[in-house]
Amino acid sequence: MRNIDIQSIKQRFGIIGNSPLLNYAIQVAAQVAPTDMTVLITGESGSGKESFSKIIHQLSPRKHGQFIAINCGAIPEGTIDSELFGHEKGSFTGATDTRKGYFEVTDGGTIFLDEIGEMPLGTQARLLRVLENGEFIKVGSSKVQKTDVRVVAATNVNLLNAVEKGRFREDLYYRLNTVPITVPSLRERGEDVYLLFRKFASDFAERYRVKPITLTPDAVEELLSFRFPGNIRQLKNIVEQISVLEYDREIDAAKLRHYLPREKGGSQVPALLAKEPGADQSFSERDLLYKVLFDMRRDVSELKKLVFELMTRQPNDHELLKEHGHLFENIEQVGQVRSYKSSEQPEPYYLPMQQASRDEDDYEEKVEDIPHETEEESLSLESKEKEMILKALKKHNNKRKYAASDLGISERTLYRKLKQYDIEN
Repeated sequence: MRNIDIQSIKQRFGIIGNSPLLNYAIQVAAQVAPTDMTVLITGESGSGKESFSKIIHQLSPRKHGQFIAINCGAIPEGTIDSELFGHEKGSFTGATDTRKGYFEVTDGGTIFLDEIGEMPLGTQARLLRVLENGEFIKVGSSKVQKTDVRVVAATNVNLLNAVEKGRFREDLYYRLNTVPITVPSLRERGEDVYLLFRKFASDFAERYRVKPITLTPDAVEELLSFRFPGNIRQLKNIVEQISVLEYDREIDAAKLRHYLPREKGGSQVPALLAKEPGADQSFSERDLLYKVLFDMRRDVSELKKLVFELMTRQPNDHELLKEHGHLFENIEQVGQVRSYKSSEQPEPYYLPMQQASRDEDDYEEKVEDIPHETEEESLSLESKEKEMILKALKKHNNKRKYAASDLGISERTLYRKLKQYDIEN
């Protein structure tokens, strides 16, 4: 086994840190670089996986060939085959010219497939053929072409879980995972967090021509105790914010907390949607959907209770309540319609069978659907409605806007009612 100078590799590729996990990952990348073996890099988003693909390419005999990095999750499913393998003229709508794909362009070089777990199953089959035989076919062509490309793939999800769920080909997983490299998350790297903070502070001070920010001892402890779910990318953004916004260049723990999302050790990602490597994102989305549905159910139940109480406050609404009682099955004492003695007077309330937010057409449609036992009952409702309108107009000195608001209806509906009952304003 050849000797590997890890420190010189760090200096060459701008890698900061002395974590044993980081050093081991660099060592594996350097050892596998001179070969043509396929490499699968795993690690959380923002942990620096692309840097390892560049180490592998630059330390390999292919270093003079082309290196292309592709985010598989950023290419639409309908065009990814064309992007990777090329297409012939006229093979699909918009294909006005023959196009070379990345596997043809990088012949003799290295192609880095980031977020490989997002690749469609059909494209996975094409990729497997390239890895096994070095062959591919352009979209819209029947001619087999050869390519000599080294593939380095990366993912922040557990591909074995994706295999079990049928979202990733098992044969492709084992073909890619010839040599696995695990990039540690920032929270696993201990003191490296502070080293990176100082490096970023120096870089931003030079960029913005300001004095570098420094941390007090208590701020250093605060920094090292934070989990950084966004890893290096998140740390870099925080340092840039502080460098630009703070006038005092010495930052204590209290000031630092203003830039760290949530409480110490927390995450700015909602717990319901937190996505760790290997986590099933569809499970989180399903949980969120259930929560929304439960909230809607609770709101509907509250609305039922409100309507039930309004309907039971008027004797003329009892028959309507009986007919639609199935809507109130989960409300206590449904069906036990309150009876009024002739001497009792119900408390005044807004127009019967009227909702504030309905427009005129919707109101007419709903009122027509309500069954009436007798003509006398219908007339009594109209009489009461007219009486309430008159009272409201009198109360507000015939100002229709305020009368309509008091009655819980729109001004437009009130105007129609005035014409219907021949009420002169």
